[in-house]
Parts: sequence; structure tokens; C-alpha cells
Amino acid sequence: MSRRASQDVTITLVVSAFLIWFLPLMISTYTLTVLVIYGMLGLSLGLIWGFGGILCFGQAAFFGLGAYTYAITAINIGESTLPMILAVLVPAVFAALLGAMMFYGRLTDVYLGVITLVVTLILFKFMNSTAGPQYAIGNARLGGFNGIPGFQTLNVPGDPSAYIWGDTYFYVCALALVIVFLLVTWLLRSSFGRIAVGIRENEVRMGLMGYNVAARKTMLFAIGAAIAGLAGALFANWGEIVTPNLFSLGQSAEIIIWCIVGGLGTRFGPIVGAAGLAYLKFMLGQQSMIDNTLIMGLILVLFVLFLPRGLVPAIETLLNSIIGHKKRKPKPHRMRRARHG
Repeated sequence: MSRRASQDVTITLVVSAFLIWFLPLMISTYTLTVLVIYGMLGLSLGLIWGFGGILCFGQAAFFGLGAYTYAITAINIGESTLPMILAVLVPAVFAALLGAMMFYGRLTDVYLGVITLVVTLILFKFMNSTAGPQYAIGNARLGGFNGIPGFQTLNVPGDPSAYIWGDTYFYVCALALVIVFLLVTWLLRSSFGRIAVGIRENEVRMGLMGYNVAARKTMLFAIGAAIAGLAGALFANWGEIVTPNLFSLGQSAEIIIWCIVGGLGTRFGPIVGAAGLAYLKFMLGQQSMIDNTLIMGLILVLFVLFLPRGLVPAIETLLNSIIGHKKRKPKPHRMRRARHG
């Protein structure tokens, strides 16, 4: 591991430990848990869109697949370890198959966005139409628009009676986000990540250099889906119910807004955007005078007009300009002594 990478890991761990200790003093762990989960979901799209250049309007599809996979498997197994693993694998495999069809088919960004959006809407409509008793997988009834309640929530591996909930569950989710963040950082600094960024900048040139662009985009797409699936499983444990709203168009749009507001092309941006806007929506939800959707739309318009790069890049630019100005501070002029011959 290089010196710079070691410093980044140390800084990440120190900052994360401080936030995990400090934030519960201000906000309840119940609310913080869902903010952490949304941060992970935002990071999943930030990875494939901000660094891979893959415009995906269907990240909610992988989020919902992870949640439903966990709920269905947990009901049939009665334990949470295997369902958590499958909640990551199923969206990843689904995304790999979908991505292979899109990327090997040489589809452009517009068609990618349309297809991923359509897939999400199909899943949303299908899950809403599974209200009858005939729609069941093993012992788990899909429940239609009512969703699936009453499944086994997260427990200590091997002990279904040892539930993980409350403050402990917040720390588990926070630790999961830190691990995912470090893995994403490692991935982006590897040769795979550098090539992914190169594909984002100039796909044709990377193809001419001999790289299999379609395979690498498919793999990155699947990794982003796996992270979204993990977030979906954690969300299912937090809410203790999964419904078709996880696949809704509104959910898909929110994830995109998180990334735009936080800052594409950064690791922190999608996390900050997701947590900040989700908390703002939570606060606005406690009143009925202002429409939440109107506020979110207004925030998006303002950021696109005045901070098109996002919040985190704007803060970085401001800090760099302040530090650079201090470094360039002129030194006092020294009077030269005249030589006397």
C-alpha cells in the first residue's frame, strides 16, 4: 500500500469514528441509520455514473431487488446471514446480465437511461400486481402493493434469536458504509478504476488501446448494483417491511438528485447529498405547508444553475483557493543596500 493510500485510509477511519461518535449526540440513531443506508445507495450510483460515465435511471431497481431478495429468503430460511449474501449477489447478477445486453449492444447514454428506467417501472408494476395468494415464493407471499412484512430481521450469524437492532444496528450500518467506501476507494485507485475513468472520458480511445470496454462497463455496473442491493437489504431490516415503492420512479429520481447535488466524480459527494437531502426531506415531512417534491425540485434547479459541479467539489475549490491564496502571500520587500566604492 502506498503512503498516500495509507494516509487516506487513516483519515477515513479517523473521520468516520468521530462522526459515528458525534452524530448520535445530535440525531437519533433510528434516523441516522436510514441516512447511512441512503448514503450507501447514493455511493452506488456515484460509482457507476460519476466514475464510469454510465447514466443509470434504474438504481432503485437494484435497491428494491436487494430488499425483496432479503425478505423472501429470510422468511423461507428464518435466519439473516444467507439472505444478506443473496441480497448482494442477486442484484449483481441481474445487473451483469442487463449490462451485458446494453454494453455489448453498443447502446448510447440516452438509450441506457431509458432501458434502466423501463426495467425499474416494469418491476414496480409487477410487484404491485402480486396481491393474490398464488404469488408466493416458498413461504413468502409477495403481497402486492401491501408488500412483505414480518420477516426475520438481522441477527448474529448462526443465532436467529440474537437480533441486532436499535443503536447496535446503526453501528453495523455505519461500519458497512465505511467498509464499502474503503473498497470503492481501493477499486478506483486500482488499474481497473483508472481504466474505468478513462472509458468515461473517451470510450473510443480506450477501445483502440485494446481494452474490452463492454466487459469493464458491465463489471462496474454489477459492482454498483451489488452495493445498491446491500443498501436495500439494510433498508429492509430498518423498516421491517418491503413494498413496491422501493422501485418507484420517485425513488429513482431522488438517487439521481443526491448525486447531482453532492457532486459527481467524487466519493464523498453522493454520500453527503443523499444524507443531507434525506434528512431535509425528513424534516419537511413533519410539516404540511410546503410540498416536499417542490422543495427537492427547487434545490436541483438551484444547484444546476449555480453549483453545477455539486456541493463537495464547490467546497474543495473554495478551500483550495483559500489555501492557495495564503501560500501566494507576497513577501515583504527588502531594501537593497547601495554599494559604496
